Amino acid sequence: MQCRAVNRLPEGPDWEYELKFDGYRALAFKTDRRVWLMSRNGRDFAPLFPALVRALEKLPEDTIIDGEIVALNAAGRPSFNLLQNYQTAAQTIVFYAFDLLVLSGRNLTDTPLQERRELLQTRVMRRLREPIRFSETLNAPLDRVLEAVRSLGLEGVIAKHRRSSYEPGRRPGTWVKFRINPGQELVIGGYTVGGRTFDAILVGYYEGDRLMYAAKVRAGFVPALREALFKLFAALQVDTCPFANLPESHKGRWGEGLTAAEMAECRWLRPELVAQIEFVEWTEANHLRHARFVGLREDNNPKTCTAKSICLRLDRQVWRAKKIMITAIMIIVAVRSPIIAAPFNRNPLLHLSPSRF
Repeated sequence: MQCRAVNRLPEGPDWEYELKFDGYRALAFKTDRRVWLMSRNGRDFAPLFPALVRALEKLPEDTIIDGEIVALNAAGRPSFNLLQNYQTAAQTIVFYAFDLLVLSGRNLTDTPLQERRELLQTRVMRRLREPIRFSETLNAPLDRVLEAVRSLGLEGVIAKHRRSSYEPGRRPGTWVKFRINPGQELVIGGYTVGGRTFDAILVGYYEGDRLMYAAKVRAGFVPALREALFKLFAALQVDTCPFANLPESHKGRWGEGLTAAEMAECRWLRPELVAQIEFVEWTEANHLRHARFVGLREDNNPKTCTAKSICLRLDRQVWRAKKIMITAIMIIVAVRSPIIAAPFNRNPLLHLSPSRF
């Protein structure tokens, strides 16, 4: 289940609000006394976050929860940059649980969100301790919620319909997100030379199979981060520019364009790295103004970085998300008795062949 990006959050008694965390989305589940922690594209997070896995050992058997892995800075605020660099610095890593998909073998995806979250609090969270936390509902009028989130410098707010079911991989509009600072996941296709590492990264988005240049990004880098990224770039060097819309005829009003003369100073990369970028706005030329690097998105496929809106995703992402949930369910089913497996057999997703994904 994913959120649709909106420019205005809905209001009314049918909606509830949560913080938008700046972390890695993950499914946590337990079966046969083993805990699994899986990203939304199927990556195994367990080796990266062993403390979370140990804390999740108190999960009820045959249970799946949805949540987000978050790094907290000294002020207790989420920091995606710290999450990416937690291995080289002592950081607080927590798992914020916000939904319950399966409880002790019972499939809850068709149960209204309000009931799922109540079960998550009363039947699951009471068994768990730090660093596993419940993503609390923000019980205040929307204007006060937005004011508080903005004043604290947090990423944004998520609104969820209280009666929504859980639809793996889809963006049905019953979960929506609003960013305080606009952001976009974009693909790194090159960089400009500067100093011992690089001056700026060159990022873009996909239109079909064509990678389209969007911006030069200079802000957001500290020396250690530049060096770490530059090491990753070394294995991705190519001779040909991957951007289909370059060169451009002029630099544009804000100097965001990339001309043939400037391209001579660029180095090109295979488009395999995804960056989270914050910015002020998209220009009429489909470029970003005042772009800032936030961090790498190792949990995302570059091909899903499409057009201007983060909610414009390829259909195969829906199937990927379904596959991940099915994988979790099938692992449970494979090691449990037919009695435990029975509730899952009512799920039509299980009748889809794995070769479809």
